[in-house]
Amino acid sequence: MILFIVLALALFAALLLVPIGLPGLWVMVGLVLLFDLMVPGSGVGMGTLLAVTALAAGAEVVEFVLGGKMARRYGGSRRAEWGAILGGLVGALVGVPVPILGPMIGAFVGAFVGALAGELSLRRSMPSATRAATGAVVGRALAVMVKMGVGALIAIWVLYRAYPRVG
Repeated sequence: MILFIVLALALFAALLLVPIGLPGLWVMVGLVLLFDLMVPGSGVGMGTLLAVTALAAGAEVVEFVLGGKMARRYGGSRRAEWGAILGGLVGALVGVPVPILGPMIGAFVGAFVGALAGELSLRRSMPSATRAATGAVVGRALAVMVKMGVGALIAIWVLYRAYPRVG
């Protein structure tokens, strides 16, 4: 039972990494792999590991495109869409040296600035460009919520699979 509790706490801690822009879902995948290797017959198994990996990868794709899609939904152009995507990535990387909140703030600011720059490069008005950039930020926020939901699903699934077999 102690290993189950350790797994649960580790999965919860990894889930807390997601909203601050760190790779919490991939930490969860690593924890699942480690647990399966350390506890033979754990019930987690290769099928669960592959499914959890697919869920994490899917959530990453959603995060990658959602900021751009929302910039478009808020009236932005293709340039705003790509500006939001690239700006979010660059912002997250630039924010890494700032402990804890840096990548998250960087991703939000980067998505905003990228979408804004994309719109302004097409000589759009500032209000129109700002609206598209706001959409990019809304998309980033939705992406974080999606990733948190996927992370919670991963944790519940893994704990369900691990519980009956942990002694």
